[in-house]
Amino acid sequence: MKSDSANHAAMLHQEDSLGLPLDREILFSNHKGTYKKRIEKRQTRLLKNLAFLKNFFKEDERILLITTGCSPASILEQFLTGWIIVYLKRSLFIFTNKRIFHIPTKRNYSYRHSIAHILYPDCDSIQLKGSKLVTVYKNGEKEKFIYIARNERKKIKTLLPTLSFEGHPHEIQKRVHLCPRCTKELEEEKYVCPYCFLEFKEKDKGKKISLIYPGGGYFYTRHPFLGISDSIVETILLILVIVSIIDVTKGVKGSGVELFIFGIFLVIEKAISVYHSNHFIKEYIPKEKDIAPITK
Repeated sequence: MKSDSANHAAMLHQEDSLGLPLDREILFSNHKGTYKKRIEKRQTRLLKNLAFLKNFFKEDERILLITTGCSPASILEQFLTGWIIVYLKRSLFIFTNKRIFHIPTKRNYSYRHSIAHILYPDCDSIQLKGSKLVTVYKNGEKEKFIYIARNERKKIKTLLPTLSFEGHPHEIQKRVHLCPRCTKELEEEKYVCPYCFLEFKEKDKGKKISLIYPGGGYFYTRHPFLGISDSIVETILLILVIVSIIDVTKGVKGSGVELFIFGIFLVIEKAISVYHSNHFIKEYIPKEKDIAPITK
C-alpha cells in the first residue's frame, strides 16, 4: 500500500501531465497556508476538467486556486429560471497570478468551448460578498458571479488582497471572452473571431428560431433539456390558442377570454425563450461542436 507521500508525489506527477502551470504551495493549502489532503483531492478533481486551458497561459502565469460557481444572472433571469439556473449557469473559476479565467461549463463541469478572462489591471476591486464574487471594473461596470462554492470562500478572501491590480488596463476594461481555437480576445457583439475566423452562434438567428419553433432557442444554444420542456409547454399553449380561435369563430361563450389568456401565456413563454437565448449566446457558443485548438 502506497504511503501518503508517495500518493502525494503521484498526484503531482499526474497534474504535470496536463501541462498546466501550478503554484502547488498555494493551490493545495487552506486559507492559513497549511497543506490539506482533502483540498489537494478537490483541486486535482477540478483540474481534470482543464486540460484544454494549457494553450491560454501567459509566461510566468500560475494557477493559484480553482472554484465553482455560476455566471452572472439578473434578478429577472433567476426568477424566470428558478433553481435550475444553478445548472444552466454552472462555471469554473480559475484564479492565477495574472487574471481570473471564467469558464461556463456543462452540468458536470466539462468544457463547452466557452471561456472568458478578467485581467486584474482592468479591475478597481474584486470582493467576495457571501456567495457572490463581485468585480468592479475601471470603466464603472460591475458583475456579480453567484453561488461561489463554500469550499473555497475562505481561501478566496485570503487570496484576493495578495493579487496585484497594477499594470496597463484594456481599453474596454471588463470581462472579455476568448476564442477557444486561437485563444485570442473576441470583440463584443461580433460573433466571429477576427483572427482565426471561428464562427459563433448569433443573437438574430437565435431570436428567429425561438419565435418560430417551440423550444428552438434552447436547442440552438445547446440546452436540450430546456428545449424539450419548453417545446412541450409551447405546443400545449399553441393548441389551446388554436382551439380558442375555433371556438371564437363558432361563437362559444367565454372563448374570447380564453383566447386572450392562452395567447398572453404563449407570448410570455416565447419572450422568456428569446431572453434566455440571448443570454446564452453572450457566452460565445461556437457553431462547431468540436474545436481543435491551435497549439502555441
